[in-house]
Amino acid sequence: MRSATSDEGRTSRPHAGGRLTAGTGVERLLEQCSRLHTQEIDYSLHRMHRLLADLGSPERVLPPVIHVAGTNGKGSAIAVMRTLLEAGGLRVHTYTSPHLVHFNERIRLASINASRPVADDVLENALMYCLECNRGRPITQFEVVTAAAFHMFATHDADVVLLEAGLGGRCDATNVVPKPVATVITSISYDHETYLGSSIEQIAVEKAGIFRPGIPVIVGPQQYFVAENVISRAASLIGAPIHKAGRDFRGKVRGDKFVYIDSEGLHSWPLPGLAGEHQIDNSSTAIATLLTTGLMPDSATVRRALPLVRWPGRLQPLTGRVAEMLPPDTDVVVDGGHNPGAAAVIASELRRRNETDQRSTVLILGMLATKDAAAFLAPFLGSVFRVVTVPLRPDLISHDPQTLAAIAGDIGLSGHAASSVTEAIAEAGRLTSTLKLRLLFIGSLHLAGEVLELDASLLDPAAERDA
Repeated sequence: MRSATSDEGRTSRPHAGGRLTAGTGVERLLEQCSRLHTQEIDYSLHRMHRLLADLGSPERVLPPVIHVAGTNGKGSAIAVMRTLLEAGGLRVHTYTSPHLVHFNERIRLASINASRPVADDVLENALMYCLECNRGRPITQFEVVTAAAFHMFATHDADVVLLEAGLGGRCDATNVVPKPVATVITSISYDHETYLGSSIEQIAVEKAGIFRPGIPVIVGPQQYFVAENVISRAASLIGAPIHKAGRDFRGKVRGDKFVYIDSEGLHSWPLPGLAGEHQIDNSSTAIATLLTTGLMPDSATVRRALPLVRWPGRLQPLTGRVAEMLPPDTDVVVDGGHNPGAAAVIASELRRRNETDQRSTVLILGMLATKDAAAFLAPFLGSVFRVVTVPLRPDLISHDPQTLAAIAGDIGLSGHAASSVTEAIAEAGRLTSTLKLRLLFIGSLHLAGEVLELDASLLDPAAERDA
């Protein structure tokens, strides 16, 4: 088993040995963390409870916590909530994973105007403190980082904490807050079957492990009816009131407006600043959560803030260095989707766009070896012209590009292997002489991070703090 780093997870080669040395930087401390456990994911909570007790139980003195689990849409829903809350004048701490380019992206600390990625020295001090309290005992990197986040959240003033589960929910390192103000379940799909189970029922049970007696559960739209049934049953058994998309609230696009409907009536707002009609589902879930908890800002604030929502690596258009490698009329987009549920909604959005602008889409695909590439690619049949496959970075155990290309060919897609992202871009560029092209990087958040770093389009945390 390996350390839970995100809902995509990280399949990488283990480190060994090493000891903590005072004065090291964040990267060195993270390396030290990775050497404290022989497994990268160890799906249990006893180490987390032990370390938090040694830290003085910071998880018990946090500002009001909204805990979010699910397979797809967690980060987007959190981005909507954070933008609306901050626009309404509240101070917000945020914990998400994984990062795309800079590790500091995972932890945002509240400030007067808006939250900012944690500064290196603050993160370094928190990690050092956690490692000192841990005293060399076995623990995963994700557990140490999560404990450090709780320590920082407890010692820096804020009004709200937005907390994303890393893997599953029941035994995730984030699932230690005794009484959040709400728990949220976004769309559930197949992912991490090794740890969460091979069926949607089993995966949904794991996600529902974040529920608490008497604490409201907000459930976003579900692709699988069985997931909704499992969630409803789990909430009932634990005595948690449930607010379900489709029954208690819903959102839809009407022209250029986002329409939100619940028992209180109908609201019409501008579309959120996240691309894709599936983001209406995530935005509706976020708004239902804020309304349920009494944290929703006034309608004028929502109207002003919704178009400002950003969440990198989610159908994000690229306009930097990568775009400059291609003819100016090429549509270049990156998305970190990596499971069949994400593929289904992205393929649907592609079909909608293709019908509108008559472009031919080329996927540049890289995937971890643990992912079911055939199931991921199947929704794109009939929507893409070609799949160009690439390796992920060397420390990750990824599908070989030739293997990925063969899988694409086996299901009826035109697959071609490339040795690198830049080679794949060059191959796609050669197609622009005869095609009006859309280029979509997809298959892994790790690939999304590599592409965003190459494009230089993701603001460095230090620059964001100074902005």
